Amino acid sequence: MKTTLDEMQLFVTVVDLGSISAAAEQLELTVSAASRTLTRLEHKLDTTLLNRTTRRLILTEEGTGFLQQARGILESVNAAEEQMAARKSTPAGRLRVDAATPFMLHAVVPLVAGFRERYPEIELELNSNEGITDLIEHRTDVALRIGTLKDSTLHARKLATSRVRILASPAYLQAHGTPRTIAQLLNAERHVLLGFSKPESLNVWPLQHPDGESVQIKPQILSQNGETLRHLALAGQGIVCLSDFMTREDRASGTLVPLFVKQKLEVRQTIHAVYYRNTALASRIACFLDYLAAELRERPFDG
Repeated sequence: MKTTLDEMQLFVTVVDLGSISAAAEQLELTVSAASRTLTRLEHKLDTTLLNRTTRRLILTEEGTGFLQQARGILESVNAAEEQMAARKSTPAGRLRVDAATPFMLHAVVPLVAGFRERYPEIELELNSNEGITDLIEHRTDVALRIGTLKDSTLHARKLATSRVRILASPAYLQAHGTPRTIAQLLNAERHVLLGFSKPESLNVWPLQHPDGESVQIKPQILSQNGETLRHLALAGQGIVCLSDFMTREDRASGTLVPLFVKQKLEVRQTIHAVYYRNTALASRIACFLDYLAAELRERPFDG
């Protein structure tokens, strides 16, 4: 586009006020600068928009046609700016959220109804990936991640922490007995351990050998998905170590029983929301993070 919005605004203001000097005063320009801008606009359009006399300005036929178009453009720009301002006060638009399946099911989904009631103009798109998601490639606004963060290009906001526990179903314990020591737990002839295929760090359980070494288990059944491991434990297929956000209801109902309560170390996983650094965070993202953080404080996973 050859012409600029400033040039259009000056031309419209000159016509509305009837003089270059009045337009210059309103737009906080010098008269000479306003006159040069109007002349530049006519040169760009290769036409005369206004016939100037000592007493008044008269629109040419071309000026009349351009005036109508310029008004429409300026009104559209103003409407767009007003719409963006309104979106800041009333968050709207699509919000794409990514999280591992267990956290999505147990922590995010229960909060959706309340969030939608408060922010009905936001269209949620909830996606689950067990691995690390490339936010740009998957067009993701916010990813919810559990554990240590490594990507320094992302902005991270801590939302909550969740304790990890060693658990088994009553049916499993009745069939295999309750392990009382680490040696009994690691005895593959007596007990089946459920663990993660990746990352390997999730197979370090919150126990300590007498020499101070952490307990790294060798699972007989593996999965990348924590929800799969939870269901295996509920079905009596083995002993598992999972985060509290997944098992709150299971522990409350007694369908999963904590083991090594006194020997267990206090280990908590940190839950972060990550998103690309922006000079101004979109309001739909900010309100989602604020809502999630507040609700997670009100609903601790440890209960």
